[in-house]
Amino acid sequence: MLGVYSVCSANRFVIEAAMHEARTDGSVLLIESTSNQVNQFGGYTGITPSGFVAFLREVAASAAFPAERIILGGDHLGPNPWQREPAAQAMEKARELVRQCVLAGYTKIHLDASMRLADDPGDPQAPLGDVAITERAAELASAAEAAQRELPAGSPAPLYVIGTDVPAPGGERLVEDGIWVTQPQDAERTISLTRAAFEQRGLGRAFERVIGVVVQPGVEFGDASVFEYDRSRAAPLKTLIERHPGLVYEAHSTDYQTPDRLRELVEDHFAILKVGPWLTFAFREAVVALAEIEREWLAGSAGVALSEIRGVMEELMLRRPAHWEGYYHGDERERRFARQWSYSDRIRYYWPQPEAEAALSRLLSNLEQRPAPLSLIGQFLPAQYHAVRRGLLSPAPRDLIRHKILEVLDLYARACRMKG
Repeated sequence: MLGVYSVCSANRFVIEAAMHEARTDGSVLLIESTSNQVNQFGGYTGITPSGFVAFLREVAASAAFPAERIILGGDHLGPNPWQREPAAQAMEKARELVRQCVLAGYTKIHLDASMRLADDPGDPQAPLGDVAITERAAELASAAEAAQRELPAGSPAPLYVIGTDVPAPGGERLVEDGIWVTQPQDAERTISLTRAAFEQRGLGRAFERVIGVVVQPGVEFGDASVFEYDRSRAAPLKTLIERHPGLVYEAHSTDYQTPDRLRELVEDHFAILKVGPWLTFAFREAVVALAEIEREWLAGSAGVALSEIRGVMEELMLRRPAHWEGYYHGDERERRFARQWSYSDRIRYYWPQPEAEAALSRLLSNLEQRPAPLSLIGQFLPAQYHAVRRGLLSPAPRDLIRHKILEVLDLYARACRMKG
């Protein structure tokens, strides 16, 4: 069984590393942006869909990576960023987001209208009904199909992913032996209702381009814990999807799974593996290690101003807490720990800030101008140290960061059989 991993990140270091991995493997590269991250209003990155495409092309050109080997995807495309708005208004914005993604060149579209909107009837804490979810998904597909007709003749038609891994609002439903797993009858109902909703809108041919279904296979991570894949619990899902030729599962939150678990996911038809926070977590690990190297090597040196990047990031997160305060809980000590070390890696939202970019630039410049001894690299980046000693890696700080991210990407490439 072959698979493909999806890089869900707008971090330049991550994108560059992913292009390096794909070039080495001779594979395509699937890169996706979420509706919160990139939308017509800029999202939290400040980038629109067309801007994201331009960014990827610029990175590809600088990395000598063929742009035609990039597959662009939109993750959780729907009204998620506008949940507090009335349905008519939120869905209008969601349709426009899908339209702009397709016009920009996105060809893999995850339709997700599973969230309640401000004026949806019923208990605000109850999940939105699956009929409403699938009807709204079809509405978004209709917008995608209309946008595709605006493209030049011969442009690829959108491929769709349906369903969601998100259980009832309020968070994960935990059981004694792990996290909640989608029941096969629920996955079957999603497929059936979505097909009916598409056909009702005259989109029967478009439904033939549904390639994947998002379910919860029992993988997730918290601040300090990882729920590992248990294939015995997901066996009914494997049996179900085998009755639907042409469909596979898309697994979200596969970050931090072990190599064996990633391989088992692919073998069990979870053929699209989404990864995002683990990649920026690896990026942060490398940056923190370099900051420690910088302090040990350059503190007190004449004419050297340290980057103080860890303090800069903490101050940024405290000054602008919107991206983490609703997710990290406990007393101040626990929240401070989570800001720096949580698996959810919500610090990733702050790297695009000018203060963070300036501190990172200073850190890299300091270590480029005054290279640290290998003994310090060995202390804080031992795997990279050994690669340098073997002549496989330059000790330049940017190369050390890339290598750290590649450790993660290599696991996914092997699980998907993109490399031996």
